[in-house]
Amino acid sequence: MEQSTSGGEKETGTQQKIDVSKLVSIIPPASELKKKEKKLTEKRVRIRFDRTLNEPIAKIPSALASMLDIKNDERVEVVVAGRKRFEFKALVFESTDENVVYVYPGEIEKNGVADNSIATIRKVC
Repeated sequence: MEQSTSGGEKETGTQQKIDVSKLVSIIPPASELKKKEKKLTEKRVRIRFDRTLNEPIAKIPSALASMLDIKNDERVEVVVAGRKRFEFKALVFESTDENVVYVYPGEIEKNGVADNSIATIRKVC
């Protein structure tokens, strides 16, 4: 038995099926969720002494600077062995080796840090 609704439409005992593929198409696949690029805040690098520098400057390769979002004249922090912290003014330069940062040896050398040590570098906020 068919019943008439107020809009003049006829309602039957069976409902119209919803196309599930249209509903699922708005949900992104799991692989898309992983594609978000993480912005690095710090990186482990080798620090080398540059005795030609006359003030506390860290010469950072441009590839590393772009990864850490560091620009010229910004402050960076170099942490050696998780305990010894030093601040430098950044100087970005072109280099093929992105894992070596050249620093002013003055204060670092006095604190017992050797040339070619491994350290963590990060931007000072």
